[in-house]
Amino acid sequence: MPINWFPGHMHATKKAILERIKEIDVVIEMLDARLPGSSCNPMLAELTAGKPNLKLLNKQDLADPMRTAAWLAHYNALPACKAIGMDASESAPAQRLIAASRELAPNRGGMVKPLRVLICGIPNVGKSTLINTFVSKRATKTGDEAGVTKTEQRISLADDCYLFDTPGMLWPRISVPQSGYNLAASGAVGRAAYDDEEVAFELLGYLKIHYANGVAARYKLDAKTLRSATATDLPDPVVGQDESLDIRQVMAALSDDELLAAIARKRGAVHSGGRINTQKASELVIHDFRTTQFGRATIETPGEHAVWTAAAELADAKRANEKAADKLARRQR
Repeated sequence: MPINWFPGHMHATKKAILERIKEIDVVIEMLDARLPGSSCNPMLAELTAGKPNLKLLNKQDLADPMRTAAWLAHYNALPACKAIGMDASESAPAQRLIAASRELAPNRGGMVKPLRVLICGIPNVGKSTLINTFVSKRATKTGDEAGVTKTEQRISLADDCYLFDTPGMLWPRISVPQSGYNLAASGAVGRAAYDDEEVAFELLGYLKIHYANGVAARYKLDAKTLRSATATDLPDPVVGQDESLDIRQVMAALSDDELLAAIARKRGAVHSGGRINTQKASELVIHDFRTTQFGRATIETPGEHAVWTAAAELADAKRANEKAADKLARRQR
């Protein structure tokens, strides 16, 4: 699902970063630990090229811990890059950020050469909530929707460390379809830019393979109920087989719309006459993912994201070649 959602204040943010980056020592990019690759802004990499980079995987308490470890290892293996995880329970986040930033810029510090750090990230990644913990009063507005913070701020983290905060910023065209779905599921994209049903189908398609037990527990779905939801012939359960294994096997065999229909019936998302209310059911699924009702889940791995990105780049190159060939053919007519 390619997404085009770049409100006016994001253009201003891009301009502000370009002006500020000359005097910045370290760039902190806050990522969503549930979708670290999709929430990593490729345009930001271009704007801050050459600067040491700290990847902050926020909301790690909502993410799959084993996958968080894999993503931290992935980013820590990159040159001039360090990655750490963080969540809402962090007691002294400023100290961890300062320490990690000093490692990346060891020649900065002290009153003569204070450390200057820029923090960026996509909308609704938790940046404003984190910054509120740095000061004694509520410094920034926070909310569930993307695009709440719209102005740059400067915050003193220590006598010799200044943090420059910027509004959340996406890139103009999200060309990796799976990243578009994941960003929409997380709440990083304004609701006008995506279709709830489309996002819910894609989200369920991933969750039913990787987090089937969490989905089954949330909606009180058992193997018998799931078998009745599909027209596919499924083998009978094996006597003595673990129930959770049976649920995973059956759920994997369901189509995405069959699974959504089963959830809708369980949660009463039906119209009069028993027709499935797919819009309501889709909103339920997206809300439940955002509020961790399926348990701690990460909806992409470094390997998966690399494959998605390569496929998108190939598709873009193919379109560009076709466009160039079409333009040449028109000239020769």
